[in-house]
Amino acid sequence: MSQDRIYSCVDCGVTKCDSHSPEKAYPAFCVGQNMTPQQKERAFAQYQEDEEDRKLAQVSASVESDGYRKWPRVQETIIFAKRMGYRKIGIATCVALIRESRTFAKMLRANGFEVYGIACKAGELPKSDLGIGEEHQGPGPMACNPVLQAQMLNEAGTEFNIVVGLCVGHDSLFYKHSQAPATTLIVKDRVFVHNPVMALYTADGYYKNLMAPLED
Repeated sequence: MSQDRIYSCVDCGVTKCDSHSPEKAYPAFCVGQNMTPQQKERAFAQYQEDEEDRKLAQVSASVESDGYRKWPRVQETIIFAKRMGYRKIGIATCVALIRESRTFAKMLRANGFEVYGIACKAGELPKSDLGIGEEHQGPGPMACNPVLQAQMLNEAGTEFNIVVGLCVGHDSLFYKHSQAPATTLIVKDRVFVHNPVMALYTADGYYKNLMAPLED
């Protein structure tokens, strides 16, 4: 192994932390084995001191356990929101997935939730006003406004926000400004019909070009 690279969990092919197999040995660079007691204690203290964090962890575990390999993510999301005791759900959606968001909103309302959704083009801005150059005006001159999406949901008092297909980077802005906990229901991928993992599954074949430096 290179002495210059800092190895971490993404370089591990053992995952003994998941299997706990006695036939496996932790790699020398194992993050879990090499972290300090203070690092572990700092994270654990957060669960102990923050009631919301503790409940999020507990409910997440209950949904994983009860729905493991049985519930699709839509169902997991609805059950999670129920068990958390949320009543008002926000949906931050891309306009290209508004049909999917309408269907999901119907499911949420059927389960007793109040739903407030805001589309990415509501409050759209000229890209030029954001300092975006002419070379990046496509596919249109108006920019989505994920900061406003978050602000609108904050003002609406949503308790849990769900992202449906926001673009890369736009989702980052939304998460940054959302006051309520947020999760992602759909990740946009215009090539793989919103299934971005396909680029990883084909990385040794059709998309092997992604294994080399890309021009940006």
